[in-house]
Amino acid sequence: MTMTYAQPIPRYTRARLAVPALWRQVIRATGKSDEAVVTEPDRSAHTQLEIYDGVLAAFERRTEVQGVLSTSPDRATAVRRLRELLGASHLQATALLDLPLTSESHDRIARRAAELRAALDR
Repeated sequence: MTMTYAQPIPRYTRARLAVPALWRQVIRATGKSDEAVVTEPDRSAHTQLEIYDGVLAAFERRTEVQGVLSTSPDRATAVRRLRELLGASHLQATALLDLPLTSESHDRIARRAAELRAALDR
């Protein structure tokens, strides 16, 4: 008889769940501009806007951010170094690890941040 062991259940933290959802909302592989944005009911617009603002601030220091990402040995170290460099929150630093720092993604993030600000100002 073969013994099988149950795999450990991964620990999902708020930061771990936020980044894939951010990726789905902002960065589209298809590049269609008329595609509807997937909304996420479990996270507030204020938190999304905080993440977008942090990512947009990182675009201004793109070379420094890319240097930190290339010299960091692991993900945790990269998050810590980005937080120190930019004064960013954990969510913002985690989002920076998974988002490409291209001009196309900058435009999409800026557009989404403007939409959220307009919705929150109502």
